[in-house]
Amino acid sequence: MKKLIVFLLLLINLNAFAQNSYWQQQVDFQIDVALNDIEKTLNGNAKITYKNNSPTTLDFIWFHIYPNAYKQETTAMFQQIKSDPSRKKKMANYTYGSIDGLSFKQDGKVATVEPHNNPQYIDVVKVLLPNPLKPGETANITTDFSVKLPSYFSRSGFADGEFMVTQWYPKPAVFDVNGWHEFPYLDMGEFYNDYGNYKVNITLPSAYVVGATGVLKTEDELSQYRTIGAKNNAERNDKPTLYVAKSNATKTLSYEMENVPDFAWFADKNFVIQYDTAKLASGKVVDVFTYFHNKKKKIWTASVDYTKDALKKYSNWIGEYEYPVVQVVEGPKNNSSGGMEYPTITLITSPDAKPASLDAVITHEVGHNWFMSILGSNERMHTWQDEGLNTYFQFRYEAEKYKTNAVFGNAIPENIKALPADQFLASVYNAMINVPIKPAIDTPADKFASAQDYSMTSYVKTALWLYILESNVGREKMDQAFKTYFNDWKNKHPSPNDLKASFEKSLGVNLDDYFKLLNKEGDFKN
Repeated sequence: MKKLIVFLLLLINLNAFAQNSYWQQQVDFQIDVALNDIEKTLNGNAKITYKNNSPTTLDFIWFHIYPNAYKQETTAMFQQIKSDPSRKKKMANYTYGSIDGLSFKQDGKVATVEPHNNPQYIDVVKVLLPNPLKPGETANITTDFSVKLPSYFSRSGFADGEFMVTQWYPKPAVFDVNGWHEFPYLDMGEFYNDYGNYKVNITLPSAYVVGATGVLKTEDELSQYRTIGAKNNAERNDKPTLYVAKSNATKTLSYEMENVPDFAWFADKNFVIQYDTAKLASGKVVDVFTYFHNKKKKIWTASVDYTKDALKKYSNWIGEYEYPVVQVVEGPKNNSSGGMEYPTITLITSPDAKPASLDAVITHEVGHNWFMSILGSNERMHTWQDEGLNTYFQFRYEAEKYKTNAVFGNAIPENIKALPADQFLASVYNAMINVPIKPAIDTPADKFASAQDYSMTSYVKTALWLYILESNVGREKMDQAFKTYFNDWKNKHPSPNDLKASFEKSLGVNLDDYFKLLNKEGDFKN
């Protein structure tokens, strides 16, 4: 009996050890950057405070220098685009981008930089540390950098007077229990970043309106945005109040955000600003900003309402929104996506959308604040873990609010639309199960043969997979399982196994057979 008790205690201790052995690196940024809107360039410097929370001594750190993905047509990004007929773009008048002027130092000592051994990975470099970084130690890494922005496509660049400044600064790759994740930038396939605190100063001509990750700390600018934005939100007419710069000089805007995996910013001289606040169930008040182009009869005048509704619904369904601000920005037309998400801010590139479809796109991209930012899974290896989980809730949102669905659009019969929301959604999923989607859900982003396979599998097939579980356990238990997952793994890097463990803990059932479906090719009918 004593041996049995000792054995059980050992199991308990081992289980506790497994839970407590999780670690992740802490990567904080202080960045000063200036935009030259004539030359379409950035000049900046970054101080990166890298805390090694791993049990491994680090002799080097892999860095993403993603602007180099746009430098020439031999990069991994361009090769991916060219190999996919559905993704190929006309590049006749394309302006290439790049990053230069890097001068890495560790605590003031010059660091040697080596290229990646794959010649397509010119957007990844190895920074050899002059002083190896032991477990628990912190390194202060500094570098200058200069970026030539590309003409806009694949998330980053400039177009029509607007700047989309994303994936723009030198950023350490993630080092986790599985080692380094120094993958290149891809057009089809997203990101995996460590969490950190950001302080970013952006200098640019005063006429620009800027939306960026985090909280604007420049008080007079923030006051203007709120005043103008609140007026535009109240009036919602074809003659909005526009931002007017106080001088013709440059200005410096300061932003801060804690515990996020990335920083992006957007600038345009002609943005219309709307502003309101959203009060969540706990009483927390969130600032809500939208920025859009100044055109008549714009459906964007309701964008604040869409953003607030998404914020409240996702907070109730999954877990409360953690950040003090949420922002949505209208971008130029994009031939490869409807939007792209970043912490606290998202870019929407759907100029021809109708109200319901614009609402759905905004909701999906705002939803990525949960499934990308707060729950920081490895999007490159497990695209479904952010896109599919998010789409599952988007489909619910569309069904409850509009009796629509992003996959079937206008093809849904009127008699189906007349059903109650839960029956409507069940009918949509019953139709979806007959859509042929061959790839397995858990396919890495760079292994999909086409953009269509990528999107139908990562978004649609995953949402269907989740609905199958919901149909068996019920909506209430499904929502509780997601709340458990959120509370277990917020601001961390959950794997598919972590999702499974949280769901099993909440539901009290073994999900081995269910999670095996992630590797099943073809449909779920058999």
